[in-house]
Amino acid sequence: MIPASAAPPQRAARWRGAAALLFRIYSPLRRKEREGEEKNFGKYSPPRRKEREGEEKNFGKYSPLRRKEREGEEKNFGKYSPPRRKEREDKEKNFGGLAPFAVKFQRVCIGAFFLLLASLSLLGCGQSAVPLPTATAVASPPPSPVFTVTPAATVSATAPVSATALPPSRHYFESPEYGVQAFLWWKPDTAQRDLQLVQEMGFGWVKQTFAWRDIEAITKGEYDWWRPDYIVQAVEEAGLKLLVRLDRQPFWTQPPGTPPLENMPPADLQDFADFCGAVANRYRGRIAAYQVWNEPNLSREWGNQPPDPAAYTALLRVCYEAIKAADAAAIVISAGMAPTGTTLPIAIPDDQFLQGMYAAGAAPYFDVLGVNAPGYQAAPELSPEEGESLYGHRFFVFRRVEDMRAIMVAHGDADKQVAVLEMGWTLDPIRPEYAWFAVDEPTQADYLVRAYQYAKANWQPWIGLMTTIYIAEYHWTPEANEEYWWAIVLPDGTPRAAYYALQEMPK
Repeated sequence: MIPASAAPPQRAARWRGAAALLFRIYSPLRRKEREGEEKNFGKYSPPRRKEREGEEKNFGKYSPLRRKEREGEEKNFGKYSPPRRKEREDKEKNFGGLAPFAVKFQRVCIGAFFLLLASLSLLGCGQSAVPLPTATAVASPPPSPVFTVTPAATVSATAPVSATALPPSRHYFESPEYGVQAFLWWKPDTAQRDLQLVQEMGFGWVKQTFAWRDIEAITKGEYDWWRPDYIVQAVEEAGLKLLVRLDRQPFWTQPPGTPPLENMPPADLQDFADFCGAVANRYRGRIAAYQVWNEPNLSREWGNQPPDPAAYTALLRVCYEAIKAADAAAIVISAGMAPTGTTLPIAIPDDQFLQGMYAAGAAPYFDVLGVNAPGYQAAPELSPEEGESLYGHRFFVFRRVEDMRAIMVAHGDADKQVAVLEMGWTLDPIRPEYAWFAVDEPTQADYLVRAYQYAKANWQPWIGLMTTIYIAEYHWTPEANEEYWWAIVLPDGTPRAAYYALQEMPK
């Protein structure tokens, strides 16, 4: 402890040192030198680094240079800027997620509790003619139902969740519910714009990919939650529900000696299980549903290896178990398969792949079956039989979903719902592999509305979430991205005719 008499000279010396430092930094000669140095090295020049260290030693995070940086960062990222994130983490470290005002509120509640106890004690000391009710005087109301994935009524709420148990009710969605896939990851400003577009369209769900390599990129167990945090928060603030797709492995999970690949199952499935569990634990009760992988019936989505329904079932199982252990109420949806007639080693037809999943024992490890349902060139009411007659294959129609549903029923899964994870019609006039089934904008708009209407009229109660593709990512171009032509909103936020048609559609 510093004696009172010694404190003023020390404070004066400290302020004199700070003033001298500021003069050295901002003197005219020094300013000229700084301009030359920063022209060459920016804020990372050796003299600049030394000044930053000196300033932050004296002023901490409120130094003039640091303040300027904070203002720039917060202008771009708002409350999710790196310095704001650090302050939020410090607060949560000290207060357990409660801000100081919440701590004050706790104290008020504690004080009120003790006052209540004192009042009850005084009442007990008096000669009241009316006795207090005993525990048996009034029947207690039944507890509110709590969703668990354990069907047995005798299991307590605190018992471990069985990964193989199925819930008493297997209808997780209204029939149908409405969703759209967006790309909220890289730019917070366009993320806010796109979420507003979803709200104004009257849809309740947004689908977003959480690429594994963007969260656990460098080494196992080291997570970067910055972007997932702001996405989950932004979706909540928009009043929407979030479907998260989990795939896109970090390169460190690949077998040694393999080149980096876009989408490949990890060498050790436990790594993926740990990642699924970490996400579900962090966002318990905030992420409503998870899609486990994407189109594993294609070699390009399976590490350029021949697709394998048994191997995908093993991956699905470990992720399902990890998610349910962390958040029993979260909905786990199997990957949507690409409708295709191509065979091994490039692909496995979607219906054959689903048959292989059931043969491998996949049924207990998804709550809802995921399917992809591009309409190709066919009107949404066209049956698979008509599609086969016109185009040579049953999968060239939106109603291919019915073939997948029939496989579920045949395997005793009739009480589960189906989620359409991708649906749409392309406008692509550029790429021959897409141009042959492209439609024009009015037709795209009309077919999307009719697809929802057909499902509502004919697929209840087993149809659940139906997800349109896409609200375009900000950097897509017509030449570089085939997804551009499926989108109902352009990269600059301009809606196409399909957006307005879906907005006006009764829901």
